[in-house]
Amino acid sequence: MKDLTQGSVVKTILAMAIPVAASMLFQTLYLLIDLYFVSALGEDAMAGVGTAGTLMFMIMALTQVLGVSAVALISQAVGKKDQDSAILIFNQSLVLSLLCAGLTLTLGYLFGGSYLARISADQSAFDNGLVFLRWFLPAMAVQFPIIAMASSLRATGIVKPAMLVQILTVILNIILAPVLIAGWGPGPALGVLGAALATTISSVVGLVLLIFYFIKLEKYVSFRSDQWRPKFDIWWKMFDIGLPAGGEMLLLFVYFSVVYFLIQDFGATAQAGFSIGGRVMQSIFMPTMAIAFAVGPIVGQNFGAGNPERVRETFIKGVILSSAVMMVVTLVMQWNPGIVIGVFTDEAEVQQVASVFLQIVSLNFITQGIVFTASGVFQGLGNTRPALVSSMLRIGIFVPLAFYASAGPDYRIEHIWYVSVVSVVIQACFSVWLVMREFRIRFSGPSDDTSRAETA
Repeated sequence: MKDLTQGSVVKTILAMAIPVAASMLFQTLYLLIDLYFVSALGEDAMAGVGTAGTLMFMIMALTQVLGVSAVALISQAVGKKDQDSAILIFNQSLVLSLLCAGLTLTLGYLFGGSYLARISADQSAFDNGLVFLRWFLPAMAVQFPIIAMASSLRATGIVKPAMLVQILTVILNIILAPVLIAGWGPGPALGVLGAALATTISSVVGLVLLIFYFIKLEKYVSFRSDQWRPKFDIWWKMFDIGLPAGGEMLLLFVYFSVVYFLIQDFGATAQAGFSIGGRVMQSIFMPTMAIAFAVGPIVGQNFGAGNPERVRETFIKGVILSSAVMMVVTLVMQWNPGIVIGVFTDEAEVQQVASVFLQIVSLNFITQGIVFTASGVFQGLGNTRPALVSSMLRIGIFVPLAFYASAGPDYRIEHIWYVSVVSVVIQACFSVWLVMREFRIRFSGPSDDTSRAETA
């Protein structure tokens, strides 16, 4: 366990964010290598994998319920020096993670095909997406126990073990991708099936490694079979914190689904370009997401320990660090987004869609970083409803304006990207206001202890 209530806030954020960013760097490398080999299969394969990949946002929404609630409750328990509560919450999160994994497999195999049929540009894109989904579902299922364990470690200030496991699994994925997708060496050329299978194998290996770490090395939180009987009062607390955060991620699933639906008339080329641009954008967001991941447990421990000024300082310093990182990336994307896109496809029309997408949406990279940081603060405080409200505002602006733009006589795909920029800028401003409001409510009352008790 690491005490996050002492020392320089900037150094503490960087000490946690850098290892997380390192693991995300490897994840970015995997995403780009995977994208490189899938793009070589043609635009229908790219469109199929992209449409099927939107379901990952739904899984991320569910894992957020576990991850965010574990970070909030365990970090606050650590701040209060209550190890027994931290262990109990950890074990209850494991039970929930297994239930969610089973639910993912069941619903995915039953209804995944119907979902893909509604957003695929053509039959070939649907066929590729369905093959990918069937072999990708196990990888999504094992994310639940992985997130439960990694988030519990992060709540105690420990990030390096999860980082090392992430790096090892990504390296394995990078090795398997060309072997299983393109048939390098002794491997069969399985195409999109190989892309999914590589991820599934790597994810299972990552789960095994984390289990081994907890059994052999972890001291603060540990497996306790006597605490696996459901504790519905704890589940309620976890859902109360986690469901709004999960809803926030679910709205991203809605966003991507709406985009794929609105651009399907432009054909598989447009969907392939958006798939590439979206993957690159996810990679770009990873450094600022690492900062947000660090902000959450720092805020949680200091809130639990009764240090409101350090909570405020963590938000401000987090925003500054995130904005600095995103400014650099924004300038690169405004200068020449094609420098990245050209690596993955030589089809001019696909390059054009992806490049224009990145150049336009990069206008909201800084504001998106602010949104991530604000979400980290809400998670640490144990109240994720404001983040959900912020995301609902974004979707509430984006969806009607996007459909309105698509109905116009001069409708172009760029209109969707500009609407997206406007919605995120408004969301960022609203998120900052919500953070300031939360600080006033929690830290300006007659008793901070009373506020914390009400949250717990």
